[in-house]
Amino acid sequence: MISAQLALKATEGGRASLLVRSQQHPLRSEQRLIRATREGSVEALETLYRRSWPQAYRTAYLIVRDEAAAEDIAQEAFLRAVRSLDQFDRSRPFTPWLHRIVVNRAIDWARARALRREVGDAPLDTVSSRPDEAVGDIASSLAGLPPDQRAVVVLRYLLDYTPGEIAELLDVPRGTVNSRMRRALDSLESELA
Repeated sequence: MISAQLALKATEGGRASLLVRSQQHPLRSEQRLIRATREGSVEALETLYRRSWPQAYRTAYLIVRDEAAAEDIAQEAFLRAVRSLDQFDRSRPFTPWLHRIVVNRAIDWARARALRREVGDAPLDTVSSRPDEAVGDIASSLAGLPPDQRAVVVLRYLLDYTPGEIAELLDVPRGTVNSRMRRALDSLESELA
């Protein structure tokens, strides 16, 4: 669907003229990119990657707290999404589907890291390199949460997903999202108090 945007422009004679700018609806544009990607368009694939990469990387980083791992996770998730485009429901937005893949991969990575943690491993990095002590406290408290709880907090408070959207993204009941959120917030509250 194409929507029109109207704007008034003052002309030299003091008269106003009406400008009509058409914009493609974001979902339609995304659907065209996905269709073109499925048909083999490298340009469409690159555009889809440029649009989705920053948020996919940020999502992965906020869960795993490791820049190199976040980059790998986001790239692997994007490749998996592209390889699975034939299974993608094109009536839905691509970004939440990609986030689901990113979050699941990030949780798997964090669990595997916890299992293989070797003596001498450095603690997880903080989210921000700013010297602000409060940010560091919150970041280290967030890093101490189990991956599934950390993912729910990141999706809700840093990426602004609703609990219903989180449940759909993670393919868990909404009650599970709520209980993970409650446990995470209780843990953060006791840690930061």
